[in-house]
Amino acid sequence: MYNKERKELIEVFCVHFESLHNIPPLAARILGLLVVDGCKSGLTFENVVDTVGASKSSVSTNLNLLLKMELIYYFTISGDRKKYFKGAPLSERLLKYKKMLESEKVVIDKLIHYREKTISCPEEKCNLENVIAYKSHVTEVEQLLMKTIAGFKKTETNNNNNNNTNL
Repeated sequence: MYNKERKELIEVFCVHFESLHNIPPLAARILGLLVVDGCKSGLTFENVVDTVGASKSSVSTNLNLLLKMELIYYFTISGDRKKYFKGAPLSERLLKYKKMLESEKVVIDKLIHYREKTISCPEEKCNLENVIAYKSHVTEVEQLLMKTIAGFKKTETNNNNNNNTNL
């Protein structure tokens, strides 16, 4: 029963990540697998190959893509030559959204500045009011996101400290 539910959950993540990050289906499936199964101790390359049922070269290519996109990371264990892969911590993934919001605010500010100088009709005045309201919304979202990231970082730090004391 859990195996079926696990496979369905990995596929749900696969579809979600494929769309969200605009990545190939295999990369999305690997990321989904790491989110579902890799959170405890990570998964080795061999674990990933066996689970997704793809060729070693395809898995390697897609792991490298995910590493480059900073959606996953790997670590090694002293005395063990294997790499262990995990999904990036939520705090790091959310920082990407913060960067996107910062970029959005720069563009919004430029439009506000331009519109304030060139406003010439009621439609442009309405547009300016909407853009100012949108900037307020983006700022609120950014503040909430930063609060969430801080909470995740605290939890992640506590978990890392607990894991290190158990070694």
